Amino acid sequence: MWSGDELDLDAYLARIGFPGGSGDAADAGETRELRPDLETLYAVHRAHTAAIAFESLDVLLGRPVALDLKSIEAKLVHDRRGGYCYEQNSLLAAALERIGFEVSGRGARNRTRGDSVTAVTHAVLVVTVEGEPWLCDAGFGHQGPREPLPLGRPGAEVRQGEWTYRVREEEGGVLVLCLLRGDTWRDLYAFSPQQYHPVDYVVLNHYSSSHPASSFVGRLVVQYPGQRVRRALVGRELTRLHPDGRAERETVGADELLAVLDREFGLRLPDRDAAELVRIHRAGD
Repeated sequence: MWSGDELDLDAYLARIGFPGGSGDAADAGETRELRPDLETLYAVHRAHTAAIAFESLDVLLGRPVALDLKSIEAKLVHDRRGGYCYEQNSLLAAALERIGFEVSGRGARNRTRGDSVTAVTHAVLVVTVEGEPWLCDAGFGHQGPREPLPLGRPGAEVRQGEWTYRVREEEGGVLVLCLLRGDTWRDLYAFSPQQYHPVDYVVLNHYSSSHPASSFVGRLVVQYPGQRVRRALVGRELTRLHPDGRAERETVGADELLAVLDREFGLRLPDRDAAELVRIHRAGD
């Protein structure tokens, strides 16, 4: 389903710094055997979220966001760019499928924007290991989980570094991912049991990358779920989010934009793209 057989698994593993990638064990003439078990799921998910930033720069630059696996691999793996949820989780799904995991998709409603009901625009994954379902999501930006979360134990608190998550259940089998910020639990997104397929994400991607009401159209969005401090650059505002709920904010001008993208998010763009991004950023001053 996720075109895992087309993925250059060694290149992906090297990109995320996972032992056994082309830059590690393969140099010694061998590749580490990967098994579809919980240990591997945790390790791959953790490495992916640590290595690849969330970003929607192509949308801001007016370029189409392609979701075929070869295009995603070229961008996120070989060009060392980031991506947003459809790209990130499609790549993660392909890698997990290639390793041998059972992977299915879900569509989620963002709940970080208040009490209003939002459309289903977020893509997440459910991976089944030994009969137990796990939420996997490498594409929710700076507040997203760095590791899988169990779905069969609603309400259980899961510690990931200095951050704590839980999944609670609502009426109709709707599951809600929540994040503890300070002393307050905050909903991140909600999703139903309905399975989504890659073609469904093509439709959602079209809205997210081109509709005037999309939060990505005409706005710079780059985020990273750090082990301790979570970072987000939205428009001109750089936010550093701490586990105790504190949020530090500063304004990023056009002259420092490229340095911030490199230092805070590990992103380096080709000269032409970088110049256009700076021009767009400066035009809004």
